[in-house]
Amino acid sequence: MATTADIKNGMCLDIDGQYYFITEFLHVKPGKGPAFVRTKMKNVVTGRTLDRTFNSGIRIEEVRIERRDYQYLYQDEAGYNFMNNEDYEQVSVNKDIINGVDFLKEGMICEVVTHAQSETILYVDLPVQVALKITYTEPGLKGDTATNATKPATVETGATVRVPLFINDGETIKVDTRNGSYVERVKA
Repeated sequence: MATTADIKNGMCLDIDGQYYFITEFLHVKPGKGPAFVRTKMKNVVTGRTLDRTFNSGIRIEEVRIERRDYQYLYQDEAGYNFMNNEDYEQVSVNKDIINGVDFLKEGMICEVVTHAQSETILYVDLPVQVALKITYTEPGLKGDTATNATKPATVETGATVRVPLFINDGETIKVDTRNGSYVERVKA
């Protein structure tokens, strides 16, 4: 068990049976009264943020987590199957805990975050940017680069991304997996 003096950014805590990552913290020593720690935490499962104040010196339950690289293999009725790159163990993961699942393609290396003691998978993070080939989009017109107008484009994973008008079929683009936005065109 840790105390509030051990709190730091990125630390994972177990609060009422749910896991939270600390995103911000501040030790406050007022002139009158006891010291306390003000924290901002993010729920691992839901992503909601929570503001919580702890009295200084109380015990908190720290959760040890591990981040490992896994390679995405395929999808079947059991879920999305990943392989550990160190021991080649395969695991099946539910769609709900994969961040950016619409941009997941075979062979992609993802970061799997697990609870160290129980070996349960908390969530899966894709790389921040991925290069995807466009399979279908309306043709662009010459001279359409002056405005910030966009059009829908379907990428190889089946997801739809808003792209500039000058992007055409068969081109490769970079997509931000956190929000599904177009980043840039990849030069061949």
